[in-house]
Amino acid sequence: MTSLVRHLTIDCTDAYRLARFWAEVLDGSPAEDDLPGDPEATVTAAGSVLLFVTVPEAKAGKNRVHLDLQPQDRGRDEEVERLLALGATLVADHRRPDGTGWVTLADIEGNEFCVERSAAERAG
Repeated sequence: MTSLVRHLTIDCTDAYRLARFWAEVLDGSPAEDDLPGDPEATVTAAGSVLLFVTVPEAKAGKNRVHLDLQPQDRGRDEEVERLLALGATLVADHRRPDGTGWVTLADIEGNEFCVERSAAERAG
């Protein structure tokens, strides 16, 4: 039998705070027993489970692994605006004049992630 990915683990400085941010991003649910100050916090969302673990080191350099998000009920540009309003920051804009491309954002602790076009935009 092969292994399955149980969850994606992200090191951070404040597990609870970052989990709350990602719960909003993914319309997910933080674990009911996670509290402010806990060293670990989990978010469950459609198709994924993220585990946030508090570590003493600050983020240094570019992520070696990152999330690529595909909006489900809105377009890429609308989703980028929503995420910026939640506290994400713009890292790089790779949108092209023909509508293709993606946007690289950073979460509230500086972890990069990308927002791609929705399935409807890809089909369209």
